[in-house]
Amino acid sequence: MRINLSKEWRYFLLALGFFTRVPTPSYVDFKEEELNHASQYFPLVGVLVGLVGALAFIASVQLLPSHLAVLLSMATTVYLTGAFHEDGLADSADGLGGGWDSERILTIMQDSRLGTYGAVVLFFALMLKYQLLNALPMPMIAMSLITAHALSRLWALYMMASLNYVKAQGKAKPLATQVQPKALALATLFGTMPFVWMLYDAGGVQYVLTLALYCLLPMGMVFLWWRNKIKCWIGGYTGDCLGATQQLTEIAFYLGLVAYCGVF
Repeated sequence: MRINLSKEWRYFLLALGFFTRVPTPSYVDFKEEELNHASQYFPLVGVLVGLVGALAFIASVQLLPSHLAVLLSMATTVYLTGAFHEDGLADSADGLGGGWDSERILTIMQDSRLGTYGAVVLFFALMLKYQLLNALPMPMIAMSLITAHALSRLWALYMMASLNYVKAQGKAKPLATQVQPKALALATLFGTMPFVWMLYDAGGVQYVLTLALYCLLPMGMVFLWWRNKIKCWIGGYTGDCLGATQQLTEIAFYLGLVAYCGVF
């Protein structure tokens, strides 16, 4: 099968421009449905976001205590993405916390104001990330950032592939068509590359299998719990739900990795 590299590069830039603040070319003939084709590059965007966060940590830890370097790396990734996923988590918490049916939940999610549920969940999510990253051995933090950002965006893509979009309009509407198997396979390759590298550094077979279990099991459990919750309450996903998926599975990865380090 012949690959149109120019078109694939265009799709990658669309994904990069949609999910980050990185300046990208402004296409005059841009069509919204092209974002669906760009979905296969979401985990690769996660690799780049994690890489920038890792570089921020490596640079700042030369001059500052590690806990401040972690905070700066987190601030860097939030700035780079425009708090896109954090906003989705907060809106999802407000909607599911304050709504009593699907219509009301979706209405609350669309409200730009931050409510109590969203504020509380966002605070604990950021604090938990900060504490978990600081609990890791310092040499592991940089690679952990890259891996977590890549894998968590892959789980968000799995959410798109397994549920239907439930809003008539919204930021994620152009992404709402079914993810093609080939695109999902390519996204899985991009999303798992950093994790494969971590497994390679783990050592023997026992450590590789254990590390994979400790990291992937919490992510899978959180994914299934969140998928079931939004399916039951609103019948599918929204853009906010995808942002929440990324945030929740990222935290789950750090949690599993800290548990692994505590045992081994």
